[in-house]
Amino acid sequence: MKGGKSKTETRSTKLSVAKKPAKGAGRSKAAAKDPNKPKRPASAFFVFMEDFRETFKKENPKNKSVATVGKAAGDKWKSLSDSEKAPYVAKAEKRKVDYEKNMKAYNKKLEEGPKEDEESDKSVSEVNDEDDAEDGSEEEEDDD
Repeated sequence: MKGGKSKTETRSTKLSVAKKPAKGAGRSKAAAKDPNKPKRPASAFFVFMEDFRETFKKENPKNKSVATVGKAAGDKWKSLSDSEKAPYVAKAEKRKVDYEKNMKAYNKKLEEGPKEDEESDKSVSEVNDEDDAEDGSEEEEDDD
């Protein structure tokens, strides 16, 4: 060929694909979950599931399958009338009210920002290590 690129060279450059960054490489610290944030309340079905799991385990002690328990609970929930579901709905509503109250307090605390009395992100041992390093550097100096 006269000065041109071969077909294989042009194909390889056209087929190059940009790779995606590894999972977690693009996450920022802001996306990290706050352990102090209140957890969302359970729905009426999950409140029902708490009771149903106990009774199902008593009736079927050898069953270890989570899927079987979930399927049986779903079938039972569908067969319940509205009046039978009412206690679970009431518990779920109560939990929701408590959650909303806790979220208001949590959000208010976030808006106020960290208090001066609260410790920094450093653990107590890191702070003590820094204090020891400062004390040790003074002792190691020789008098001239």
